[in-house]
Amino acid sequence: MPLPYFEVDVPIRSTGQPGLRGVHVFTGPADSRSAAVRIAHEVYDAARAAQQAGGEIPRGRPDGWTARGYRPGWELDWTAAIAGRWNNPYSWARVSDLDL
Repeated sequence: MPLPYFEVDVPIRSTGQPGLRGVHVFTGPADSRSAAVRIAHEVYDAARAAQQAGGEIPRGRPDGWTARGYRPGWELDWTAAIAGRWNNPYSWARVSDLDL
């Protein structure tokens, strides 16, 4: 049985323009909310390290997680990250219909 798909929402703030805030969203399969946050943090750290070293952002981890980009000047608040089952707005099923 495939792992459930999670969305991890991480609050972000601009270090260059105080007051600018937002949310960085990661999605992928995981066996728990805590695993989803851990994996999202791993792909973000890999993207940041690659960008800072002048390389390309890694794509397509075997587990299906990836970072699509890295934005210097934005700080992620991992302690406030929220993970939950991803709800595809185009699906007939709702997350509430599924086991968490």
